[in-house]
Amino acid sequence: MILPIVAYGDPVLRKISTEIDKAYEGLDSLISNMWETMYNASGVGLAAPQIGLAIRLFLVDTTPFADDEELSEEERKQLDGFKKVFINAKILEETGDSWAFNEGCLSIPDIREDITRLDTITIRYQDENFVEHTETFDGLLAR
Repeated sequence: MILPIVAYGDPVLRKISTEIDKAYEGLDSLISNMWETMYNASGVGLAAPQIGLAIRLFLVDTTPFADDEELSEEERKQLDGFKKVFINAKILEETGDSWAFNEGCLSIPDIREDITRLDTITIRYQDENFVEHTETFDGLLAR
């Protein structure tokens, strides 16, 4: 089911999101609906607050970036098929060089801007099965 995406200015986008656990009711359906919503909006990422839920859940599928001919073959392989659910994610470290990349946000439709971020991030999160991971991502995966 495609869910409505809340627009910039909605108070839920400013709330501090809460952690969830395995007992969160309807989580599998929510994740499935979030994927459908994100793909319908031509997005590569969607966070629960963007659909009105102040919980620590987001998902990412960078496969569309793999078609960018300006990327190296290694970068395209890294992005192709990178599809993950992140629950209760926490940034542990941001390092590297700052670089700008033109980004958009599904909650601010039709607006794109160059955003500067560090190129490497280490996060701890749980996947959709609540298995904990600590991973370091760089480049577009870090965004």
